[in-house]
Amino acid sequence: MRGMSNISTRPLRLPCRVRLMEKGNKAAPQQQNFPSRQRLNAHNMKGNPYEDHCILQHSNRICVITLAETHPLLEKGRTIAKIDYQISNGCSRLNNKVSGKSKRGGQFLTEFAPLCRITCTDEREFTVYSCIRGRLLEVNENILETPALLQEKPSTDGYIAVILPKFEESKSITENLLSRDDFEKLVAGRDAAQATAVTQPS
Repeated sequence: MRGMSNISTRPLRLPCRVRLMEKGNKAAPQQQNFPSRQRLNAHNMKGNPYEDHCILQHSNRICVITLAETHPLLEKGRTIAKIDYQISNGCSRLNNKVSGKSKRGGQFLTEFAPLCRITCTDEREFTVYSCIRGRLLEVNENILETPALLQEKPSTDGYIAVILPKFEESKSITENLLSRDDFEKLVAGRDAAQATAVTQPS
């Protein structure tokens, strides 16, 4: 199965500025287990296959957006030239500001909202999307300085952004995403269908 052998089993390192909001949690631990949910071919607006995203959702609703193991950006031999959180002339995810325990002031994102654009040395460009509705808590500025983190540790230190969905929408977000098992089954079927299409005579 394409890319599935590289699944990370390490717990996600929680971004330092994000504090878990569970009752009685006075000091946020540095590592937490985030169940993995997947978005197959997330918002494939340009007709590019396999641009799958992964959403790591904590029990306190915090969601960490990462690339799924099947994303073409993680293919061996591909090199990142630039990561840009400047979405448009008037919007940069780097300008996101949040305050207080309720995380007020963060940019509101729809599931179709772009988080960043990534350009490779072969000039291929990928857009990473929010995939869920919610407030942007932070973006991972470390990947700007060390782009290789995104490819080497996509589900941990190479995460893209952290989003907090509305309380009333958090359950529906989970229900609309794929579990790890369902994702692997669909990817296997997708790969098999593509292989069949390639071998069939025109």
